[in-house]
Amino acid sequence: MGRSKTDSFVVEIPLRANSEQTRKALARFEAGRQIYNACLGEALKRRDQMLRSKMYRAALAMPHKTKEEIKARAEAFKEAREKYGFTEFSLHAYAARIRDSWLGEHIDANTAQTLATRAYSAVNKTVTGEAKRVRFKRYGELNTLEGKTNKQGIRWRDGCLVWNGLELPAIIDEDDPVIMHGLSCPVKFVRLVKRTIRGRTRLYAQLVCEGKPYQKKKNYVTEGKISLDVGPSIVAEVGDTEANLHLFCRELDDIHTKIRVLQRRMDHQRRANNPDNYNPDGTIKKGRLQWKNSKRYLRTRARFAELNRRQAEHRKSLHGKLINDLLRKGNQFYLEDVSYRAFQRNFGRSVNYRASGMFVNRLEQKATAAKGRVVKFPTASTALSQMCQCGRKEKKKLSARWHRCDCGVTAQRDLYSGFLARHVKIDEEGNYYLDRQSAIEEWPTIKPLLDEAIEKVKRSYFYVAPASFGI
Repeated sequence: MGRSKTDSFVVEIPLRANSEQTRKALARFEAGRQIYNACLGEALKRRDQMLRSKMYRAALAMPHKTKEEIKARAEAFKEAREKYGFTEFSLHAYAARIRDSWLGEHIDANTAQTLATRAYSAVNKTVTGEAKRVRFKRYGELNTLEGKTNKQGIRWRDGCLVWNGLELPAIIDEDDPVIMHGLSCPVKFVRLVKRTIRGRTRLYAQLVCEGKPYQKKKNYVTEGKISLDVGPSIVAEVGDTEANLHLFCRELDDIHTKIRVLQRRMDHQRRANNPDNYNPDGTIKKGRLQWKNSKRYLRTRARFAELNRRQAEHRKSLHGKLINDLLRKGNQFYLEDVSYRAFQRNFGRSVNYRASGMFVNRLEQKATAAKGRVVKFPTASTALSQMCQCGRKEKKKLSARWHRCDCGVTAQRDLYSGFLARHVKIDEEGNYYLDRQSAIEEWPTIKPLLDEAIEKVKRSYFYVAPASFGI
């Protein structure tokens, strides 16, 4: 999209908008949604034509072992994409054509191009294997619009978001060092964000600024190595001088209970309003159905949406707090590259609630920004949950929360996996392996730290710790 590759960070600032300005902004979000959906449909059509072509199938069958073969294959794929118009810039041209209507009154050329790029990226992931399908945006579901630069279209000028006659002044907290630091940096481009908070539409400006984000004094970064074992609901950390066992987002329990109550209430109200849409056994009938929503149901749904928003914001804050705590102990992180999609299939409710995959993604972002790194190694070659430092490998049931081996090693399962992650190394061929000798040498030093971690859990929970801790 022509943007520079320099360091950047995001600062979000609330905007002041009256009812007329909010109405105009919502009309533009709706126009943007229609452009995005149109580009998405066109990209899918071009993708299908390309995938069915002889040119693409020939490129797929080409050998790709040597550098020359890989280069020739990539060139063949590029030719197939260009022939069928499945490229980002071809979709930009399509977005320009559909703007020649009432949509052009609401969406400028730069914003239309960013929408086309989003649609192309979504469809392209289905080609590269990163996704299986794409989703069209329903009414009201498009929540962000952004420009390409801060010179045209959506831009930031003198404390206001300006966009084709729409001028929204910002609510700036001059005592907030994070916001003031962002305003002092050059702005690359601006993103307009829409959120529904307590039933009202709120508008925000996200300034994508050039430079490094503001670093609070309490969130300092220390050089050091920390190994992690990340599960669906807990994470074990093992460092040089400390070990801990954390339950993801423990403070969210109250909100989660309220959400479950509202879910049951919504289901009861929906069944009472639509008895003909259910089979005698209580399951929903197949096919296209008409749903009647009472005012009471709509009020419950609004409360449900607000609680989910609060939960997501609080979860994000708790993840950030834990990550900052880890960065104060070290900036080199080692963990297994587990499948979070498999976690979703097997532990859907817990993963949806605690979001361990989201935690790892944010850890990577923050560690990279702090000039650290996150090293993820494949579970197939390490299998830390099954291994012992003595070399014995035993597959454990999920209910077995402790590692016990005939060699005398006993430890909480997740903490022990975190300890072994400290001794995963890479050979000359690029394969990861467990260095058992270094693990054996360090075990007398680390064992007291793991025992102390268990004692801290007992003191923290006092009565009953989660079953996943095994305590």
